[in-house]
Amino acid sequence: MKVFLTGGTGYVGSVLREHLLAAGHEVDALARTTAGAQRLTAAGATVVRGSLADTGVLRAAAARAEAVVHAAFDGAMTDDAAATELAAVRALAAGAGESKTAKPVLYTSTGLVYGIDPRQDRHEDAQLPERSAQPVKGEGERALLTAEGITPIVFRAALVHGRGGSKLVTGLISSAASTGAAPYIDEGAHVWDAIDVDDLANLYVAALAHPLAGVYNVKGEHPFTMRELAQAVSTVTGAQPVSLPRESASATLGPLALVLGAPGLLAGDKARSTFDWTPVGGSLLDDIRDGSYRDVTARTAGVGA
Repeated sequence: MKVFLTGGTGYVGSVLREHLLAAGHEVDALARTTAGAQRLTAAGATVVRGSLADTGVLRAAAARAEAVVHAAFDGAMTDDAAATELAAVRALAAGAGESKTAKPVLYTSTGLVYGIDPRQDRHEDAQLPERSAQPVKGEGERALLTAEGITPIVFRAALVHGRGGSKLVTGLISSAASTGAAPYIDEGAHVWDAIDVDDLANLYVAALAHPLAGVYNVKGEHPFTMRELAQAVSTVTGAQPVSLPRESASATLGPLALVLGAPGLLAGDKARSTFDWTPVGGSLLDDIRDGSYRDVTARTAGVGA
C-alpha cells in the first residue's frame, strides 16, 4: 500500500516510517528540509518536499496515496501553529477524499484532549471539553471525523515513550538536571497511562491492514502517578522531587503546569479488540531508570554513556 506520511523525521513519525516499511508498505514522506529529505531517502522512503503549511502539496500527496498517516505536529501552542495544523488536516482529508474510495486517514491525537477536570469522562465517545492542554487536537479530530469520502481513524495516545524520545520526558530530565528540581503538581497522585512508541507504531500497521473508522484510546499496561514520574527522573538526575501548588505552578512552569496537572488515564480497550492489537512494551518508569533514557541522562549530565 502507498502511504503518505507526515512527520516522518520526527519522534513518533520516524518509528512509524520504520514499521510501515518493514510491513511492506511504500512510504511517501513529507520533508521540510534538505537534511530531513536525506534521512528519509536513506531510510527507504520517497520524499515529498514541503511543510504542513503547504496545503496544496499535502492535498496532492494524499490524493496519490492509498492511505494517509498524519504524525507531524508543531507543539508551539501558538495561534499560527494551531491554524497550520487545522489547515493541514483539512487538506489531507480533502485530498484523500477526492477518489471517494474511503481511504484510511490515520490521525495522531493525544489523551490530553480530555482536559483537566478529573470528573471528565475519558471514554472515546465522550464529549470533549473546550479547555485542554491540546485544544487544537480536538479541533483536528472533528475536522477529520466529519470529512467525506474517507475512513477517519483517530488515535488518542497516552504519554508516548521509548527509544529515548518524547519531548515531555526528555524535557523533564533535562530540566531536572539543570535546575536540581523534578516537579509535580500538589501531591502528584493523579494517574497517567503511557504507551511504548513501538507498540503505537504496531497499532498503526494493524489499523491499515483492517481500517475501521472511529476514535481509539491508545495505552499500555503500566500506569504511573506524576509523583512516581518525578521520582524516576530524580533517581537518574540526582534532582530533588518538588511539589508545586496547583494555583502557583504556572508561574514556575508556564504551560507545562497545565500538562503536569492534568489527569492522564484513558478508558476502554477498543483499540485492542478492534485491531487485534496487544501492547507488549515495558513501563515508562523502568524506561527512565534503566532503559532508553539512560543515554539522555548521560548527555544531560555531560558524561559518557
